[in-house]
Amino acid sequence: MFETGHAAGFAARPAAVAGMFYPDEPAQLSEQIAGYLSQVPRVAQDAWAPAPKVLVVPHAGYVYSGPVAACAYARLARWADRFTRVVLLGPTHRVAVNGLAVPQTDAFDTPLGRVPIDRAALSALADLPQIVRSDAAHASEHSLEVQLPFLQTVLRAFTLVPLAVGRASAHEVAQVLERLWGGDETLIVISSDLSHYLPYSRAQSADRATVARILQFDETLGHDDACGATPLAGAARAARAHGLVPRLLDLRNSGDTAGDRSRVVGYCAIAYEPGAAALQSVGSRDAHEAPGDTPGDDGDPALGAALISRARNAMAAALRLPLRSEPDHPLLRRHGATFVSLHHQGALRGCVGRLEATRPLEDDVRSNAVAAAFQDPRFAPVQQAEYASLEVEVSVLEAPQPIIVRSEAEALAAARPGVDGIVLQWREQRATFLPQVWEQLPDPQAFFAALKRKAGLAPGFWAQDVQVSRYRVRRFEESGQ
Repeated sequence: MFETGHAAGFAARPAAVAGMFYPDEPAQLSEQIAGYLSQVPRVAQDAWAPAPKVLVVPHAGYVYSGPVAACAYARLARWADRFTRVVLLGPTHRVAVNGLAVPQTDAFDTPLGRVPIDRAALSALADLPQIVRSDAAHASEHSLEVQLPFLQTVLRAFTLVPLAVGRASAHEVAQVLERLWGGDETLIVISSDLSHYLPYSRAQSADRATVARILQFDETLGHDDACGATPLAGAARAARAHGLVPRLLDLRNSGDTAGDRSRVVGYCAIAYEPGAAALQSVGSRDAHEAPGDTPGDDGDPALGAALISRARNAMAAALRLPLRSEPDHPLLRRHGATFVSLHHQGALRGCVGRLEATRPLEDDVRSNAVAAAFQDPRFAPVQQAEYASLEVEVSVLEAPQPIIVRSEAEALAAARPGVDGIVLQWREQRATFLPQVWEQLPDPQAFFAALKRKAGLAPGFWAQDVQVSRYRVRRFEESGQ
């Protein structure tokens, strides 16, 4: 997979912490990483998530932080061939740097082989005053190196853009990331641990607060909160500018993995994924609209007609029935996320949708209509005789926004019955209810209990790393034919 050995005149940075932070014997290293990846839960909800653009991962010794890092890197398995360039940022621990240091070597070596550096990408940064050349800053730095064996394991092949971040502003880091943002081929990895050497319970509280700030795109984190506070702040600025949505994948500390609990180090895994900007451009409501307004009624009935006609035709084509005309609308070509709900004689007959805007709105509604009619496992496939009497409803979703809560009681208090769709996630287990579900479950406690059951969790379950997000929808309805 990766070239090994040193070609004549070819400068490579040798592994500096192999045998200390992770095994230096290739077979043992591969076995250890495979073990961590195999422990990451694989559930049906995993298929909902789009490819991450930015990952936040810890950088301690593998026995301490490896299980948490694996929760992020396991997300790359579906896109092993997609990512061919990795932009890797981590804090400097041993050499003081003013700005962001790039190496002059041509590759980084690990026990698993050689990772070539994207020299062209580094050349494109040469005019930025915050970029400095320093092999010394990289020579003994572990924050970048420990990520490479994981990346070598989960990706097919990639070039590397390594940046050791010293004294810099969030703006300076974001400016560099903007230069390197690229397209689907580029993955950005931010290497950072959280609190250091606090007692276990204090660390849990501090790290929960830090992660809550990260999920809110807070750029004011300090180095007492996270050793990679500077690259985290720059990544938050860039992620927000590109409409990414943060998702907590794991939050633990060394007391949960391999250390004692008197002095622990905190770790988190977070993925920034596409969705927010596209969702807001299609589905957002004006701030002055009252919570009791019916989404879609005072919004864009032409969009509703365009979406429902396409949902109808997608089902009709599958049933070999005549098609209706499809009015056009300029928003149909924008990426958007929809749910299609079918009712028959007032009872639910199918409901399927997506939370992330990963394709044009008209493609999304057609696909979800077919899935709701024929692939919802709760119902038998729709038959020709039912088609004309179906009631079709299309919901266009806003971007889910994290709700910062420390307990289930706070989540119950923050939810707005009849207004919010809710996404509940614990690690890799996730489920959502549309705002319409409040009509059947108006009590927040009952609503959340049912949502937890849908996610595969016990109704009474709660944990410190449960993540809750909410969203609103524009709701378009049509009654029968």
